[in-house]
Amino acid sequence: MSTAASDHWEVLGLHAGADAASIKRAFRQQARRWHPDLNGNDPVAEARFKRVNEAYAVLSDPIRRRAWEAGEGSDGVSGEADPFATGFPRFEDYLEQLFGHGRERRHGSEEDDDLRADAPEPEAWAEPPGSDGRPGAGGGVATTPDSPPPVRAATDEETLVRLTPEQALAGQRLELELRDGTLVEVWTPPLAGDGWRLRLAGVAPGGGDHFLQLRVRTEEGLRIDGLRVLYQLDLHPADAALGCQVVVPTLDGPVRLRVPPGSSSGRLLRLRRRGQTLGEQRGDQLVEVRIVVPADPTDAEEALFRRLRELDLEQTAAVEDG
Repeated sequence: MSTAASDHWEVLGLHAGADAASIKRAFRQQARRWHPDLNGNDPVAEARFKRVNEAYAVLSDPIRRRAWEAGEGSDGVSGEADPFATGFPRFEDYLEQLFGHGRERRHGSEEDDDLRADAPEPEAWAEPPGSDGRPGAGGGVATTPDSPPPVRAATDEETLVRLTPEQALAGQRLELELRDGTLVEVWTPPLAGDGWRLRLAGVAPGGGDHFLQLRVRTEEGLRIDGLRVLYQLDLHPADAALGCQVVVPTLDGPVRLRVPPGSSSGRLLRLRRRGQTLGEQRGDQLVEVRIVVPADPTDAEEALFRRLRELDLEQTAAVEDG
């Protein structure tokens, strides 16, 4: 994490020797500027935030600051583990855990995380007259800031949401309770469809995303996709090859559908104006053919399939011969 050539004063945008209040104020500003939670997990932001965190940890600790200024390594500490190796805490939680108290707000300022001008922070340590400059010497009292807050890795979460066709068409208000007890109010977009995945950015514990997986289906197996309705039709190979008439469900009730001969899996058959209605618009229903072979064919069926394969091989050989 440390960089030997790193100038901690420069990282925080300060002149050398700035007081503790200035260091803290500059750290808040730079942490907000580069925190990955506020920068879309930009790798550049992650690296810069680590440098800001390191700079504050060194300059706010008199022992580490003196060691760094004396040129004893990049920060006076060797072999220190990266506190962000497993992820970054949310920005607000990070400041709360680091400083351990509520943050002052300056009226009318966008930099609401800055310290108030009339409430300067005390120096981390002080030396009485006659001290030889070493921490703790001559009656001086040295204090060390708390260790960096525990890091919570951001993890994504997902919730399955079931909607009726009417709710999907108009949009539906949802009240979602997250794992940590937080309540989130969200509206699904109008004309939503089955299988849609909605992203709620940064609301999960640790700054992760929460996804809503929409399920919009009827008991008859109709799947809703905006104004369109989708239905999967399972056919026996013989029916698909020879053609047939079947009864399929729609939002208005069952209808009879003719399946043309030679229909392969994936073929789409259209039932016009059998979809959802919105004002003067009405969608279609698409019926997708899926050929399903018997899981446990009888001897007679197996013999017919073998004969069909023989005929196919004979026809292929005849074409190749000429």
